[in-house]
Order: sequence, then structure tokens, then C-alpha cells
Amino acid sequence: MYVVGTAGHVDHGKSALVRALTNIDPDRLREEKERGLTIDLGFAWLNLPSGRDVSVVDVPGHERFIKNMLAGAGGVDLALLVVAADEGPMLQTHEHLAILDLLDVPEGVVAITKCDLVEEEYVDLVEAEIVDTLAGTRLEGSPIVRTSATIGEGLNELVETLDRALDITPAKRDLGRPRLPIDRAFTIRGFGAVVTGTLLDGSLSVGQEVEIQPGGLRGRIRGLQRHGEKAELLSPGTRAAVNLSGIRTEQLRRGMVLSSRDVLTPAHSLDVRLKATALLSKPLVHDSGVTFLSATAESEAKVRFLDRDELGAGETGWAQLVLETPVAVLPHDSCVVRSPNETVAGGPIVAVNPRRHRRNHLPTLEALGRQLEAPPAERLADLLAAGPLSRSEVGPVLGLQLEQAASAVDHLLEAYRAVEHGPILVGSPWLTTAAAALVQAVEDYLDEHPLRSVAPREYLRSRLALEPNLFALVVAETVRTKDLVEGSGGGLHPLQYVVMLSKAQEEQVAVFMAAIKAGGASPPTESLPPPDLLAYLVGEGLVEDTGSGVIFDADVYMDLVKRIRSHIEEKGSVSLAEVRDLFGTSRKYAQAILEHLDATHVTRRTGDVRVMRSSLENRN
Repeated sequence: MYVVGTAGHVDHGKSALVRALTNIDPDRLREEKERGLTIDLGFAWLNLPSGRDVSVVDVPGHERFIKNMLAGAGGVDLALLVVAADEGPMLQTHEHLAILDLLDVPEGVVAITKCDLVEEEYVDLVEAEIVDTLAGTRLEGSPIVRTSATIGEGLNELVETLDRALDITPAKRDLGRPRLPIDRAFTIRGFGAVVTGTLLDGSLSVGQEVEIQPGGLRGRIRGLQRHGEKAELLSPGTRAAVNLSGIRTEQLRRGMVLSSRDVLTPAHSLDVRLKATALLSKPLVHDSGVTFLSATAESEAKVRFLDRDELGAGETGWAQLVLETPVAVLPHDSCVVRSPNETVAGGPIVAVNPRRHRRNHLPTLEALGRQLEAPPAERLADLLAAGPLSRSEVGPVLGLQLEQAASAVDHLLEAYRAVEHGPILVGSPWLTTAAAALVQAVEDYLDEHPLRSVAPREYLRSRLALEPNLFALVVAETVRTKDLVEGSGGGLHPLQYVVMLSKAQEEQVAVFMAAIKAGGASPPTESLPPPDLLAYLVGEGLVEDTGSGVIFDADVYMDLVKRIRSHIEEKGSVSLAEVRDLFGTSRKYAQAILEHLDATHVTRRTGDVRVMRSSLENRN
């Protein structure tokens, strides 16, 4: 599917030409009809000789409505530049051309309108001026067709020219992540909220769950229309009308983006490659305030140049835009920045919500350049160096088709520059850095707790702020390289790490161990070792801590458990009183033993007695 978008100066006949070509009036608003001036976007469609059914977006030409023009230019595949024969290229002709360049619109056709109002020799002069105007722009060399919407001159030739131009226009990408920048939101009685826009990067279907960003609104597609006809499925490049359930019209506005769930995150800052227009009246300086525009989104922003102090006419530079209000965009989208009265610059978005960069930092500038120009595998390697990605994210994040994304992944895996852990891809540099951080975290923990033989896994995972599967991968890497060893309870410690007790601690342990061993089933509960020393004894397997202030010698405890098991096997159950009598101890100790056995899933309480847990219960 393709979208043709008009461009050109005010009163050069864009809307009249669209009406003549499509028999659809693109001017929707009463004010537009009364004033004969296009104010907002208009929409129509056209059947071409090849059988293509294309959408047409008509944009306003007046300088006061440039933002509306920009909202319609996003997603356009072919520009129809309109120049009136009685005036020739004018101010907005040049500005619209500059915008088409900044938005990287693939192809273009030029229509000279109102040819019935002037002599043919004058049209020849206008055409020559148009050729000069197009020089150095993306539309240089574009076909030029002479027309008159009033008498129908050249309309068939224009339709055929548009058809031929679309033969060489790249098809819309399908990245499996549909996005619809919203240009209109309204209510249809009996149906509810409807939004329109040009569908990008994926398909939409009736019943699909969707999300609106910024804002995080969630709903479902109730119905779809294309060119006034109902549809069950719409593909990329379609001008779509989407009827939503679960979302109210008053919650919606131009600039929001409808997408599959969890595709978009509101962007507060962006790394961009800005090219200033040749028309720029004065340089754009560092920390200037501008208006950011991309597709239908708009926000005030501050420009932080990363490689210069100012950007002059025709120059290109790296910048970070800090936005006042969030927008929903993705890397490789195009953007434009404007001052109050002119289009200043624009170019591709390279990163969304990046960290703040040092200015004039060569490695940063080189990395940004690779993300824009390097082969897919190198761009993927840079992204994975910053953090893991799921395999399914590679195509959307890099703007690649499925086959290109798979090839980039395979290239890195074969070169051992990345590893695949389930559905997650991890770059080798990131894994090396994360493993070093884990080793440091273990060492820090053991320095702070010198009597602990291991650093607990959950503490370490929390310290590194990693998801369980990624943490497991990092642990496996440190164990593989023998930087760490798994110890008791799954904790980690460096190879050949041994806890060393002081002489005073050794004496304290000896006295305590002798006392609880002698106490048997009734060990003393006073004069316990400090918590760290007690944790050491537990970690070394010398004692069993019931958690209720009762500490048993490990061998004594194992004997107690063995005798309780035997009693249950013989009698079917055991009560607290029976345990008390069995060991000749007090209720306090009997209760501590039984509650600890319950907590460790050895026994299960049923009424006033305990029974053994089955192996099936323990698995569940």
C-alpha cells in the first residue's frame, strides 16, 4: 500500500487537483470551504491504471499551518509537489521541499497547475525555474506534468506518471510492530472513538489489543476501515480508520500513536542526526529552544549539540534533544525541528531515551555514527554491548525486516560476539562486564560479612538488578571461568575462599558447641554467639537454627529427626507431648523442633499432630 502526499505553496491548487483526480473533496472543515483555504489535513484515494489503490493526503500550504503539513507528510511514500503556472516556485514551495528532504520521502512527481491561465511560453519558463529549484533536493530529476484542474488538462498523464513513480518506490516495511500516528480523533454515534492515520511497520486486525502512547491507554480494535470500506485486516502503508473500544475520544489527541501493546515507551530525550536546511536564516546554537515534530507528534525541546556549538545552513551535526512533553517515536523515524517562523533542521532519530552524553566525546560520536550507517550486525553488537535484547526485538529496534534481523543475529553468534540464552541475546562485552560486577559484589559482601562463607544469591541478584534468567547466565559465566564457586545454599564465593576465625572466636565457638552438644535435646538458649558467628556455624553445617532462639548441635538434631521419623512411621503421627516425652525435654524445645520440621517441609501439621510430608507434597 502507498500514500501520496501533496506539497506546495498556498493557493497553488493542491486541493483542487486532488478533487479533480479523485472526485473527493479533501477540505473537510466548513471554514476551509468558506475561505477556500486548506487549514488542516484532507484525505482522498485514487485507483491507478496498474490496479494500485493509493491514499492521498492533502496538506495546507500556508506558512501558518506548516505543523499541520508536517503531520500529513509523515508516512508519505511519494510527494506530489504542486506549483502554480501563474506564480512559479514560492516561499512555501522551497520550505516544503526542504521538509521532504529532511523526512527522506522516497520519490516525487511535480504537477504544474493552472496551466489554462497563462501562455505556454510562460509555463516553459516556470518549468525551467522548477528544474532549478529541484536541483540538489530529493526531488531532483522528478517528472513534471502540466495540468489544469479546471479543464482537466494533463490529469490522465499525471495519474500515469504517479503510477510509474510508484513502480520504483520502496514497499512499506513490515516489522511486526504496527504503529498508527494519530492525525484525527472523533466520535461516531453508536460506535464510539475513531482515530485515523497512516499505518506503519505492521498490520492491524479487528479484535486486536492495542495501546496508545504517550499515556498508556489500552483498548481493543472494534472495527477497521480503509477508503470508506470495512476491513478485517490492514497492512502497512494503509490510510486507516480505527474504531476503538475501551478508550474515550476525549482521551485522544493528534500526536498520540496507536500500536501493539508494549511496543512504544514515551520518549523524553532523543539522539538525532540533524541537517540544517539551506534556507536557514541564522545558525542554530547549542541549548537553543526549538519545536520538535515527527509524524503527528509535537513537543517543545532543547537542542544539546554533541559535536559543535552551532549548526549553520546546510551543515550536519549530532544533537541530543531534551523534550518538554513526551512523544512516541522509535529509532530510524525522521524528525524536523522548527523555530517559531522557519523550518530549521531535521533528520533521523538514532536513539530514544539515551543517557546524557559528554560533548565532543569521540567514542560516543563514533557509536552514534555506527547506529546510523554501519551494517546491521555491527549496529546490533553496539546495542547488545549496552544491554540484552530478546531476539524478537532485534528487527523492530534496528528497523530491519525479519530475514535481515535473523542474519545479523546469526552473524554475531557465529563470531562469538553474543550468546543466546533462551529468547534473550546477550553481547559478549555486556556479559564480561556483568560477570565482573558479580565478582565484585561477592567480594564486597564477604568483606562486609567476614564470617559468612558465601554471598547469598538473592542478595547478589538484587544488587545487580538482573532478571532471574539473566542472573543465572551471569552466574554460569563466572563459574565457567572459575572466578566464583557455588557454596552452601547456592551462595557464591571466590575459588579457595576460606573463613578465618580469630582466636577469641575459635574459643567462643568451642565453648558454645560443647554446651549445646551436652544439652542434647535441651540445649542452652542463653549466651548465644553474635549473629555473624552464628550464621557462620549454620553455613558450615555445625548447628541447626530453628529460628525460635533454640540452636541444636547438627549431629544431635539429625538424631532427633531420625527418632521422630521412626515414631511417625510406627504410630502414623506424633504429637507435641509425645516429642516432649520421647526426648525427656520441655514443651519449648519440643515445639521448636516440630515447628522447624514444618517450616523445612519434613512434617505437616494436622490438628494437634504431625505427619510426614509425602514426596509429592514437597514437589508442589
